[in-house]
Amino acid sequence: MLDLIGAIAGMTAVAINLVAFTGVLPGSLARRLILAAIGGAWVGLASGLGAAGKLAFSPQQPVPLVGVLFAVPLLVAGLLALRSSKVRSAFMAIPLPLLIALNGLRVLGVLFLLLAAAGRLSGPFPYSAGLGDIITGALAIPLALSVARSQKLPAAAVMRWNIFGTLDLLVAIGLGITSAAGSPLQFIHVGVGSEAMQHLPFSLVPTVLVPFYLITHGIIAAQLRDRRAVRPPIVVRPVRAGV
Repeated sequence: MLDLIGAIAGMTAVAINLVAFTGVLPGSLARRLILAAIGGAWVGLASGLGAAGKLAFSPQQPVPLVGVLFAVPLLVAGLLALRSSKVRSAFMAIPLPLLIALNGLRVLGVLFLLLAAAGRLSGPFPYSAGLGDIITGALAIPLALSVARSQKLPAAAVMRWNIFGTLDLLVAIGLGITSAAGSPLQFIHVGVGSEAMQHLPFSLVPTVLVPFYLITHGIIAAQLRDRRAVRPPIVVRPVRAGV
């Protein structure tokens, strides 16, 4: 039952993120369709490898494919943003409330806790990842509404939420790798560890959803930085003698 729920929840989250993200990007319809096709192909690749059992850590596979699929989207997005002004402009044009609101789907992190209760995840990983995602997701919607409605951006609140959401993902990645049986970096030996995340439907989390959300956090941080940079300078009026 958890696999069925996970499959429905995971593919729903992927679909919503892909449609919403590509739908608001500036540019022609053809470009957005091409980007959507690339995203769909990536999800298909990740799903196919997960179904074939190729994402599991194994001594015969020195470079874990799950790590490759996690890293490639981040590297591609980062390199394109650094080398292409058009890509940077496109990222900066994505509405900030949308970037925050998409993280609301992370309340589905409750599935980590359910998997732990069923004995399919163990150790600190499911509790850190699950509770961190639930908190990030629960705060995302009211924060997005506040940003959309406020005339003045609550930059400090957005920054704190963005840092927390980013650290939640990074800590979950670290705990997942170090508690995965067969991982060359494993030093947390707690039964099944994070094994469920190496197989469908939950392998979509490290290969698709986590990279996507890290990219959204990076774009949010860049938008906050740019908004600070364009603040109008403070004009200091000279004080007249005798006044």
